[in-house]
Amino acid sequence: MTSRASYDRHMADLTLFHHTGCSTSRHAVEVASAAGLDADVVQYLKTPLDHAALIDLIGKLEDPPADLVRKDGFFKGLELDPDDYTTPEAVAGLLVQHPRLMQRPVLVRGDRAIIGRPKDRVADFLA
Repeated sequence: MTSRASYDRHMADLTLFHHTGCSTSRHAVEVASAAGLDADVVQYLKTPLDHAALIDLIGKLEDPPADLVRKDGFFKGLELDPDDYTTPEAVAGLLVQHPRLMQRPVLVRGDRAIIGRPKDRVADFLA
């Protein structure tokens, strides 16, 4: 597995947007590795996606755009309204400003992407 700054430069089997501090994200990396997949592992907090890359990612996502936003304590601390972040444009705009609000892990294969939560979605997506 390799770490890449941009997921559109290399044609790996899988791109995995990863946060090393997240056990669910680490699980996705382990499952991909065990499956023998060539994966680009992108630590999105070190290398945040720009607006265009986020719009592209959202367009591939099998989940609703709103699911890409973590509604955690940081989100609440910003006094944001989840109803304001349901469209691709709104979600991309928010994640450009606050990359730490991006849900993790996100797995991309070709023109399909999922959020790897719950953990059992990862193996199904990679099968």
